[in-house]
Amino acid sequence: MALSTKITFSDEQAMLQDVAVNFCREKVSIGEVRRQIASDSGFDRELWKEISELGWLAVAVPEEFGGSALSLAEVVSIVEPMGRHLAGTPFVSTQLLIQGLLAGGSDELKGELLPKICEGAVGTIALFERDGDWDLEHIEAGAVIRGDKARLGGTKTLVCDATVAEYILVSVQFDGAPALAIVRKADLPGECVKRETVIDETRRSFALDLSGATVPRSALITGEKARAALKAIRDAALLLASAEAAGGIAGTLELIVGYLNQRTAFGKKIGSFQSLKHTCSDILIGLERARSHVYHAASLIAAGENAEVALRMAKVEAGDSFVFAGDRSIQFHGGFGFTFDCDGQLFLRRALWLQYAFGDAAHHRRKLAELLLPIG
Repeated sequence: MALSTKITFSDEQAMLQDVAVNFCREKVSIGEVRRQIASDSGFDRELWKEISELGWLAVAVPEEFGGSALSLAEVVSIVEPMGRHLAGTPFVSTQLLIQGLLAGGSDELKGELLPKICEGAVGTIALFERDGDWDLEHIEAGAVIRGDKARLGGTKTLVCDATVAEYILVSVQFDGAPALAIVRKADLPGECVKRETVIDETRRSFALDLSGATVPRSALITGEKARAALKAIRDAALLLASAEAAGGIAGTLELIVGYLNQRTAFGKKIGSFQSLKHTCSDILIGLERARSHVYHAASLIAAGENAEVALRMAKVEAGDSFVFAGDRSIQFHGGFGFTFDCDGQLFLRRALWLQYAFGDAAHHRRKLAELLLPIG
């Protein structure tokens, strides 16, 4: 089936983006980001409450479960401004859990959990393992049925927002095939969550020990529904990571231009130097390329078309362009750029995190070669 190449941008997307831009500009200053990094939890409950009251958690949830019945394309319009301001919230983690539930969850699970999430419950996903890879079906953690319960085992890593999430969607092996389990944080054994040190300090990432954890058998998603859920999570993760990176490029460029118009050398603003102008132009071109790829992929998803090629292209372009912008920000700030007090550090750290989230550029280029250049 031929895919549409038209990029669409709905009135709903425009409205949500306007609100998100103003909200992030007002509520998520770089000072607030640094204060959140220094806090114990890294989680601003008042900010999360405001996000919930704006209805953003419910954007891509069907009306029957308390949502707005829009799509991930509209979620992109919220995530991009969040990325521009380095917002550190569980918003993306919660959206990934929502997409997994919508694709694979039973009507009972969706009816129980989605209304709570729309009202402000935090969710996250636990899909990665220390010896794993970016193929979400390569799973070592397991689940075994014991009566009406499923006993879990194994360890997950890079679980964002685990200490503030009320629900965690965990991938496990069940009967030799991929499965997913809905784990309520309140049901986990004590001391099972251990914080990890990651490069992006606006995040809170954790290792999750599943030993001794049990869930009701009805909380397991198995068979083809589990595979559909993993694919939906992967697609949503690629799209939202790319949108966040595109926003990050814009934020980095704003930081750079502000500094170039302030710093003086040899009696001139350094922004007047031609080589620096050219680099800023390269960053702007990378931003426009990234946004085009992101909104093309979002348009395909909104139209219900196969977006895998577009998603992988968006991830490559946005990830690499954000890292380039972050690196140039450090260089342009000179010696100060290599200190943590330079805000360019925060953007570069976010860029490096997003570059590897759900697969780096080399991984996605290999997949694109398989999709676009089939052999045999």
